[in-house]
Amino acid sequence: MPRSIQITTLFITLLFLQACANRSPDSLLDTSLSPQQVVHSLKQQHKNWKGVKYRMGGMGKKGIDCSGFVYRTFKDKMRVRLPRTTVLQSKVGYEINQNELRPGDLVFFKTGLIFKDNHVGVYMGKNRFLHASTSRGVMISKLSNPYWKDAYWHSRRVIR
Repeated sequence: MPRSIQITTLFITLLFLQACANRSPDSLLDTSLSPQQVVHSLKQQHKNWKGVKYRMGGMGKKGIDCSGFVYRTFKDKMRVRLPRTTVLQSKVGYEINQNELRPGDLVFFKTGLIFKDNHVGVYMGKNRFLHASTSRGVMISKLSNPYWKDAYWHSRRVIR
């Protein structure tokens, strides 16, 4: 394929992904799950994946990264397709205040040296979120933990 066609195809794909990432509240992804069912699904996902090691770019039980885990959780447990990367996940739905969190909302953090890395998890209620930790694998953490409290970036609602 000629290079100009490859570049054009890449550009169109990026435009499409960007358009998909900027959803308004009216275009939240539909799920028929109640908040209680969302929590139950998240607990099941934790049980199935607890301790699976973190692996950058991973998507399976041999290793998974944070955005891959969020992608798999929404796909497997809620039948909702999210973008694959943290950057694109941080643009779906709409931003909400931390005090408005409900189960199924995405929580984002700026982690790493000088906050140059992004991290994502799924809020479970009661100040807890499910995520793939770089140090401990898939686990549940508290938003009030000093590390997460300091690294908190923003939250987004992506499902009705």
